[in-house]
Amino acid sequence: MKRKQRSLKLDKSKLKHWGKEIATTLILVFVIANAISFFRSPDIKDKALPEINTLLINQELFSTLDYKGKPVLIHFWATWCPTCKLEAGNIQSLSEHHAVLTIAVKSGSDEKINSYLQEHELDFKVINDQEGILASQFSVPAFPTTFIYDKDGSLSFSEVGYTSTWGLYLRMWWAGR
Repeated sequence: MKRKQRSLKLDKSKLKHWGKEIATTLILVFVIANAISFFRSPDIKDKALPEINTLLINQELFSTLDYKGKPVLIHFWATWCPTCKLEAGNIQSLSEHHAVLTIAVKSGSDEKINSYLQEHELDFKVINDQEGILASQFSVPAFPTTFIYDKDGSLSFSEVGYTSTWGLYLRMWWAGR
């Protein structure tokens, strides 16, 4: 009986030890990932939401003026980017509830991007930036890169790399308050 109690105590202490190790590692990864994202974030000189009036690849007109008083997410991605593929579902989910404009950079023709969207069951708003002109204007350093503008049209957040769905929702909530 005492042997079983010792065994249980050892197991509990091992579990507690490994739980602390895992929690510490996760916190460290979170801090490092955010630090990397901060240092890789684009250096944008104008922090105001630019006026964008354009035709989307689905031939629908898009204007940032339609979203005055609401937070807006602008997301740069590419069909050839593996991290963008992982994050696409997060962007899709957010686009169902918030103002989201995505910009496909150097990803081929409208038909190729539409095919990619259909294949991955995505229907968010997309501008085709074939030459990377918009990406250059926003000083996008890598893909994916996300900008969140608050309800007043000021840049609240910029993120380079993968962002979770909850992270996006929280940032949009913060930008809209």
